[in-house]
Amino acid sequence: MAIKRRTKADAAFSMSSMTDIVFLLLIFFLVTSTLINPNALRLLLPKSSNQISAKASVSLSIKHYPEKGTFTYHINGDKRPVPFNEIEHELQTLLQDQQDPTFSIYADRTVPIEEVVNIMNIAKRNQYKVILATSPE
Repeated sequence: MAIKRRTKADAAFSMSSMTDIVFLLLIFFLVTSTLINPNALRLLLPKSSNQISAKASVSLSIKHYPEKGTFTYHINGDKRPVPFNEIEHELQTLLQDQQDPTFSIYADRTVPIEEVVNIMNIAKRNQYKVILATSPE
């Protein structure tokens, strides 16, 4: 007595759900990659082959205007410049609740080293760690 099945198993595989997942992952990575760069100012950073993987929670950008001989300081990519005498207070406010306070300095290539050292002195007075941002070589 031979019993036959009425329904047969379909050997085809539907790829529509896989393409949906790939599309969602693509959108996710595109959105998160734009959040990585908090620096909104256009700076030409010096080049270096040594890169640090540590993440700083606060960024300080120094923009140089050679035609005027002036500098502007921007915290966390804010377009509003912060006067030099207020930088220390701003950094203390932003880094006060952190276990290992670290901030990064984004200095334009044309900024004299003296301006960068002045910011590093603020970090030393407050026992902050500093990362000097560079472009990869």
